[in-house]
Amino acid sequence: MKIFLQKIASWLYGMVIRVRNMLFDKEILKGKEYDIPIVCIGNITAGGTGKTPMVELMISHFSKKHTVAVLSRGYKRKTKGYKVVDPFDHYDEVGDEPLQIKRKFPNVPVVVCERRTEGIERIREQFKDVNLIIMDDGFQHRWVKPYINIVMIDYNRPVDKDSFMPSGQLRDSMDSLHRANIFIFTKCPNNTLQRDMSLMIAGLKKKPSQATFFTRPQCREVRSLDGTPVLLPVHSKVVAVAGIGNNDSFFSGITERYKVLQTIGFEDHYQYRNADIELFTAALEQNPEASFIITTEKDAVKLSSMDSLPENLRERIFYECIGMEFVPYGYYSAAELEHSLYELLDKEIKNFNDDSHIRGC
Repeated sequence: MKIFLQKIASWLYGMVIRVRNMLFDKEILKGKEYDIPIVCIGNITAGGTGKTPMVELMISHFSKKHTVAVLSRGYKRKTKGYKVVDPFDHYDEVGDEPLQIKRKFPNVPVVVCERRTEGIERIREQFKDVNLIIMDDGFQHRWVKPYINIVMIDYNRPVDKDSFMPSGQLRDSMDSLHRANIFIFTKCPNNTLQRDMSLMIAGLKKKPSQATFFTRPQCREVRSLDGTPVLLPVHSKVVAVAGIGNNDSFFSGITERYKVLQTIGFEDHYQYRNADIELFTAALEQNPEASFIITTEKDAVKLSSMDSLPENLRERIFYECIGMEFVPYGYYSAAELEHSLYELLDKEIKNFNDDSHIRGC
């Protein structure tokens, strides 16, 4: 009965999404364009697809030539409206991911606002020199019409084999993928075959103009909760903790570097409580061989804000800074493909600026 009700709910949800997309596609409802390029990093599924590492990659690239700002919804924050993120904010005021980004890029304006149009307009008013905005998780927010749409897809959860929530993970229809400029498959296994990558591309039914890249997570460095880089012995015995969109992906990845004695998983954007401190302490006591707790960067943002976290436990919690590593495809190396992505983005932004006089900007 539960499965039947989920299928009914999924069908109704899908109908609403398709009708909404149709209204925007026919311009009965209209998204707003802006006089500076908006680069949207989004997806069509619920759960983690690696948007935040991609946002950070785009900040690193675009900041070399542009004055960049980041706009996020600030999911699960306790505040409302427009707010500029400060590195010393508490995560429940601005959201864990925006705070993570701000602490990594303190000179880049990071703004949270659930109404994206308002957020963009106020960024334009407050930060006059900003000439490019990266919009985090806005592919479904069609009241804004980005100039570039980058859609992230978890390699292990092909969208063409998925179904609408709640019976599946889709929060938008496959038909909406025609709006994407670039597809990034994330979390590819180390032994990904070229044949399987080609099948993934075929499943998208993409247009020839839409570019596709494959990536896998890459541990750039390990830090303590106070942000100090550390060197941890490879194959150390650890307890792993995660509260992200796809905990299994994180747990699977760290088994390549550590001997994981126990895993503790929470829901995405989980807000840690004092009871969890007891849970971590008990896990270390039950696994006396474990040297430390290893967690994600997003979880570390929240754990580091806990005043009640005992110092002796705080000193035994470390987090991995995860980046993106491109996967070779066809005759191209990982470095060539990464360079190709940057060339494509730079060309699109140049086209936007060259055409600005035509739009009257």
